[in-house]
Amino acid sequence: MYAAQFLSGRVALVTGGAGGIGAAVSEALAASGCQVVAADLPNRLGATDTGGGIEHVALNVCDASDITHCVQGVVQRHGRLDILVNVAGVVSVGSAQNITEQEWDRVIDINLKGTFLCCQAVIPVMKQQKLGRIINIGSVLGKNGGNPRPWLDPTEQDRAGNVAYGVSKAGVHIMTSYLAKELAAFGITVNAVAPGPVASAMTTAFPQTLKDLIPVGRMGKASEIASAILFLASPESGFVTGEILDVNGGLWSD
Repeated sequence: MYAAQFLSGRVALVTGGAGGIGAAVSEALAASGCQVVAADLPNRLGATDTGGGIEHVALNVCDASDITHCVQGVVQRHGRLDILVNVAGVVSVGSAQNITEQEWDRVIDINLKGTFLCCQAVIPVMKQQKLGRIINIGSVLGKNGGNPRPWLDPTEQDRAGNVAYGVSKAGVHIMTSYLAKELAAFGITVNAVAPGPVASAMTTAFPQTLKDLIPVGRMGKASEIASAILFLASPESGFVTGEILDVNGGLWSD
């Protein structure tokens, strides 16, 4: 077990910090002694500072200049930036035949390009510190070709298929591997957590037929994703880099 404040003195930036997983990650890091900057779109933010070591700031991960400004602000206010957790992302539903070019671009821009831009912005800071933890959010859908089984039930594809989302998360996975190798010599680890279906407002329409395929018999909890991220952010994870950690209830293993 970790000591209660094992991340005391560390500073973390959590994108998508107002969402279900983002909020759970922010709370877990703060409870471990970390000063957390939870960043999200302005219309999703609550109070500027909720106390308990969590500060809320506005951030659009599709805007490189906004990201640079955010990272510089964190360093100016807190003197350092030790941990980046890239949670910001969107989902969309639909078959490959029906997805529009605009929807494809939206998902790729936020989930893949946005994650890369945030990683890119923190690299100089972490290199200078010779210390850093970058943790990205991938997905089981970036590995398994999607949960739906259209050869058994074509309606599953319409209700839960998402090629753009899966491609964006597969891109996050391989980007994680590339950055892990590029940054290892600077004391920076880069890993990803690949969740399976997580109970949230975004998954209320997830088909029961697909829930029934999860071996542990239920959907995941945001707190369980946060616990995996907490390990990858910890000092004890220094020999783990380039890992895509599956947290999916046995839905997929590799």
